Amino acid sequence: MTDKPGGEKRTGLLNGFAAYGMWGLVPLFWPLLKPAGAAEILAHRMVWSLAFVIVALLAVRRWAWAGELLRQPRRLALIVVAASVITVNWGVYIWAVNSGHVVEASLGYFINPLVTIAMGVLLLKERLRPVQWAAVATGAASVLVLAVGYGQPPWISLCLAFSFATYGLVKKKVDLGGVESLAAETAVQFLPALGYLLWLGAHGEATFASEGAGHAALLASTGVVTALPLVCFGAAAIRVPLSTLGLLQYLAPVFQFVLGVVYFHESMPPARWAGFALVWLALSMLTWDGLRTARRSARLRAEAAARAEAHGAAGAALAGTAGSAGAGAADAPRSSTDPVEA
Repeated sequence: MTDKPGGEKRTGLLNGFAAYGMWGLVPLFWPLLKPAGAAEILAHRMVWSLAFVIVALLAVRRWAWAGELLRQPRRLALIVVAASVITVNWGVYIWAVNSGHVVEASLGYFINPLVTIAMGVLLLKERLRPVQWAAVATGAASVLVLAVGYGQPPWISLCLAFSFATYGLVKKKVDLGGVESLAAETAVQFLPALGYLLWLGAHGEATFASEGAGHAALLASTGVVTALPLVCFGAAAIRVPLSTLGLLQYLAPVFQFVLGVVYFHESMPPARWAGFALVWLALSMLTWDGLRTARRSARLRAEAAARAEAHGAAGAALAGTAGSAGAGAADAPRSSTDPVEA
């Protein structure tokens, strides 16, 4: 029994590493799909992702959520918003990777936590701790440095960061599991994506049937590439603390950054290094503050539990003493001054 929590945590960590590792290495996959363009790859990703998650849901027989969702128009509207936003995110990311902007794409996921915090302040009226304010300010400074270095704002990074932060905000309000949410979102995407693929085929511009069986299989595997990391992430999320997941999330952009510099040989002028250094400083501040806050909360919970246990023991002791006294009084002989029952 004592080994089970440790085994569960190890399983969660392995799934977390697998999920973020796959997301980090996915830039190696999208170039394999050429000569398909980004829009065609995106459409196939939507279509085959729905096919994959339907098979997964059939295997686990988890359909009750669908009926509940269909009876809730507000949640359905949020699903449509989530599907629209993630469509933008997927499309920009695929285009960025296949156009030689892997490093800039990785920057988008580095600054995503900072954008999420900023949106929490602006939209949800959340209050930040001083270290969080400093991290957001440092992140804003990094964008300015990169804008000067590029000669324009890093639009790819900003688009990816804001679209994914918005997606996270909407998903939080929808409150669906990972596979269920992907099923609902790709169901919204399916008909437009299928229509676009049929239009490409009618105009002789589709590559699915014209580039051989291997190319067709790779396009079909976009569903697995999309859904499998999400399944692993879901398995990790229920087994490891959120603070651990928060640290693991940096694996994906780190892998992407390394691939962009080492494998794809993208240039890193001094201004870009300076901008990334500021982003990493901001993330280090956030991580330190998050870990410190988590430790403090855990200590306070432990102290509260200890106090509650002490109060409970004291109350039990008092109750035992009172019970003993009452029993002694009942057993004592009645005196002439005791009231006589009628």
